[in-house]
Amino acid sequence: MRLIPINALRPGMVLGKKIYSSEGLILLAEGVELTAGLIRRLGTLEIGYVYIEDRMTDDIIVPELLTEETQQQALRSLRTSFKNLENQPALKGSFHHLGKTFSGMMESIMDEISEHDECMVLLTEMNTNDYNLYRHSLNVCIYTTVLGVAHGYSRDELKVLGLGALLHDIGKTRISQKLLQHPGRLNDEEFREVQKHTEIGFAILKDEPNIPLLSAHCALSHHERLDGSGYPRALKGPDIHEYAKWIAITDSYDAMTTQRVYKPALLPHEAVEVMYAGSGKLFEQSFLATFRDRVAIYPPGITVKLHTGESGVVSKIHANVPHRPVVRVLTDAEGVPLPAPHELDLSQTLTTMITGIGHTNQEHT
Repeated sequence: MRLIPINALRPGMVLGKKIYSSEGLILLAEGVELTAGLIRRLGTLEIGYVYIEDRMTDDIIVPELLTEETQQQALRSLRTSFKNLENQPALKGSFHHLGKTFSGMMESIMDEISEHDECMVLLTEMNTNDYNLYRHSLNVCIYTTVLGVAHGYSRDELKVLGLGALLHDIGKTRISQKLLQHPGRLNDEEFREVQKHTEIGFAILKDEPNIPLLSAHCALSHHERLDGSGYPRALKGPDIHEYAKWIAITDSYDAMTTQRVYKPALLPHEAVEVMYAGSGKLFEQSFLATFRDRVAIYPPGITVKLHTGESGVVSKIHANVPHRPVVRVLTDAEGVPLPAPHELDLSQTLTTMITGIGHTNQEHT
């Protein structure tokens, strides 16, 4: 399977993974042969990359941290609960269903993530058209739970952290969707309105008997930054709870690697580079180091260019050195397809460097 940009699609290529709408509905199933018309349609959906089947890489599997069934069940629950909050005229009374719904969900998420021996921060789904609150909430929860496992939190601590990540943006259910999807730069008044989602989220969660208070504080503090430049309280490093510091990282990463109406998605290595510019200033340095060591910056199936001029597809990731994957070399330095592709383990050949991301001159179908 290969991950390629939309502008590299050609008629006759076959989809390797489903393509979902922003509401989680299947737009195109895997195995569909692309026509010129379908490619034009995909171009209108603002999807940056898709997985395609490819005879030279058909044995490359893109791992899933959660089964499709668990992901879709989680998205349905998030959509139902968040829609109920959006449609409620005033925030009065309690929301006991939140604790019951999401506590059980976190148990399932932790169980499935713990089944993976080499737990990595993987792009959860490239084949979606545009950001939505439900997918973002689940992504941030998955990423944060992976990092929590790597950090060594207990199961009880993971559950509190994961619930905080899952519900960190629940306050956005009370913010105008038109404002949240605004395609241009917000003015000061609009930005202050969006900032309110942190305090609204805390107000929704803080008194729920099945939602830990620390999880509610994640909703309140995930936009705080070490240097005091965050909101809503302009807290500085020592005053920000460590759970909120983790979610600050995963929330920012998912926002950058997800297609938005006002900006294209970044690939993982690009997002990590941007985030490292804020190391020690915006994000906790040691937490960011853990993130860097666990994120698959070159996802399986993506085409990479080597300093030798050769190019190939990432076929495997090493959990201990994710930036040095195994590459299936497909073309030589002149871009000519090799008659016999070979595997190059960059963790063993340290003098070979990845110099770029792209697609080969000739796609094998």
